[in-house]
Amino acid sequence: MSEGAMSIPGNRETGGRRPQRADARSNRERILNVAEEVFGKGGESASTEEVARLANVGIATVFRHFPTKAALLESVLVQRFDRLRAQAETLLHATDPGTAFFDFFRHLVADATGKIAITEALLEAGGDHGSDAAQASDGLRRAVGALLQQAQRARAVRNDVELPEVYALLVATSRASAHAHVEEEVRDRMLAIVFDGLAPRRTSRRR
Repeated sequence: MSEGAMSIPGNRETGGRRPQRADARSNRERILNVAEEVFGKGGESASTEEVARLANVGIATVFRHFPTKAALLESVLVQRFDRLRAQAETLLHATDPGTAFFDFFRHLVADATGKIAITEALLEAGGDHGSDAAQASDGLRRAVGALLQQAQRARAVRNDVELPEVYALLVATSRASAHAHVEEEVRDRMLAIVFDGLAPRRTSRRR
């Protein structure tokens, strides 16, 4: 049976239906967590059958929660974006806004390999960033913007830098790190150059 086409009616993850049982919620969370790991490592070559096996559920259970492979992958991205947004929002309370911003930038670049693999698997499955994933991505972007503003108020980041420019740098360094399979030492030097460019001229972010 095609993993991208199987659909089991009557159990869609939408509003207006009775709440899931605790075991069903547990299965869904486990499937999502396993799928994030499996597709984050395997990308397009990973399968829903592997997810079902490692999550210790039947393939029908996977598709009961996620009607298609693309639906599963979009939900994985939503979970990933939401988790990163929550981490960024926690850092808004950090005592050193500059360190919080640069450390989170570094974290996003390190995290990007898995995100890119999941996104490529989603595109291969015939999906795209649907409304839920787009909304979650926007939430993360706003949280990064808030970190940027705090870092600028603390004079840790240049005042003439705006969020679109930061995101362009973030995407470029993330893709370079992921697709070129650079070593951690090389990635750190690359980020040091980027951070020096973002910092005020009187300050150095070399690490």
